[in-house]
Amino acid sequence: QVQLVESGGGLVQAGGSLLLSCVASGSHFSVNEMGWYRQIPGKQRELVARISSGTTTNYADTVKGRFTISRDSAKNTVYLQMTGLKPEDTANYLCYIDGKLDLGLGPSGFRSWGQGTQVTVSS
Repeated sequence: QVQLVESGGGLVQAGGSLLLSCVASGSHFSVNEMGWYRQIPGKQRELVARISSGTTTNYADTVKGRFTISRDSAKNTVYLQMTGLKPEDTANYLCYIDGKLDLGLGPSGFRSWGQGTQVTVSS
């Protein structure tokens, strides 16, 4: 089983910055894509940013130029550097990984999610 643990959320004033981290742990797995979604109660989960194993990145239009996603593959860690934060960025941020798990019967694809870390931006 692969587990993800996020950290780095909190309360920040508009215009401020936060760095989110997400570490994947477990065994017999490899990681392909990593990324971040955000969830506002009552609204659909939104993809914020993702990064491939080859470090190709994609961003939601709402965060382009303000957020930067990166990864340390050796540590199975993905980061989200958030700058120029706005009140509308307030949400629960969840990381995910798409990978392959091999328990001896051949690799199988999976997606794992973290529990989420709350980001609150005050105006």
